[in-house]
Amino acid sequence: MSYPIRVRAGALIIHDQKVLLAKFEDEKGIHYNLPGGGVEEGESTAEAAVREAKEEAGVDVSVSKLAFIYEYAPHQNNDIYGSTPNLSLFFDCRISGLNSPLPDSPDLNQIGAEWVSIEKLYSITLYPKIQSHIKKYAAGLYSADLIEESKLGK
Repeated sequence: MSYPIRVRAGALIIHDQKVLLAKFEDEKGIHYNLPGGGVEEGESTAEAAVREAKEEAGVDVSVSKLAFIYEYAPHQNNDIYGSTPNLSLFFDCRISGLNSPLPDSPDLNQIGAEWVSIEKLYSITLYPKIQSHIKKYAAGLYSADLIEESKLGK
């Protein structure tokens, strides 16, 4: 059975004014993502965020609250991230077990995980391009809202 939209969950992990990101390298070069991925059968979105933090960033986390809701609608964005619509729920997470931020079995093209200073977010390629949302969230100036790819600054 196919669904009209893919549900994803991710972890926003901020510590000492740094955010933990999954690092990738492919034909477009090096880029980063918040640890996250598709919700699997039999798990909640919060459970998926915990699993993805472990798989992509090598850390054990506990979920605090919902930080961001991000929607990607391909027809509004010239299919820049493919043809599958998705709704991503990013949760504010706290590290509960300080492990090395190196995943045991990284995703395709993943080359590691890295702590990036909030102030340096604009100097990296981050997908989706939510640097300003992360910066405002870290400063306590952001409440959960729907972020639509088509309305992000290009």
